[in-house]
Amino acid sequence: MNRNQVLPQVELSAEPSALKRVDFCAPQSYEGAGFLSMSDMPRLAEEASTVNPADGFNWSVRTHFEDSPGSEPHQILELGLKGRLHLVCQRCLQDCAVDLDEKRRFVLVLTDSEADEYPVEDEEQEPLVVNQHFNLLETIEDEVLLSLPLIPKHPDGFCEPHASTFADEGEEGVSNERENPFNILKNMKKN
Repeated sequence: MNRNQVLPQVELSAEPSALKRVDFCAPQSYEGAGFLSMSDMPRLAEEASTVNPADGFNWSVRTHFEDSPGSEPHQILELGLKGRLHLVCQRCLQDCAVDLDEKRRFVLVLTDSEADEYPVEDEEQEPLVVNQHFNLLETIEDEVLLSLPLIPKHPDGFCEPHASTFADEGEEGVSNERENPFNILKNMKKN
């Protein structure tokens, strides 16, 4: 590609169906933004404890070419995600709103071998294998899923840890003190 060539800028449609087939192999750059509701992302909706009508994610996408020393310019995709969904708090087992605000940067490559050759130590961006019928909607959903906390919980002091279901048994005369399992060995040694 000629470095002086100006590529056409294509505006991505905000419609979820249009995001399912984007040609990232074409000599053009893309820009777009929109809102995806939970119904547009079924795998994410499965993770949610409840789905409110306002839950979902604003997304923004921008691609451009960046010079790379000693090789052809690389196409870069910048993805921004901002939104909210509800998960189960692992402390109190109640509904917990989780807000996400993520920025991702990808180097677009055409083959799996190019992705495998990409330097692992580059933490600012990772390779993304694209084609003429690339499903950008699926990639957005994947990035939201990867951004979810491993252990969702309310902020400190907001909820109490879940009370044990065995707490009432202690009041009925059952001792909460555990017997030392090595007492058996002590008795065997005496015999």
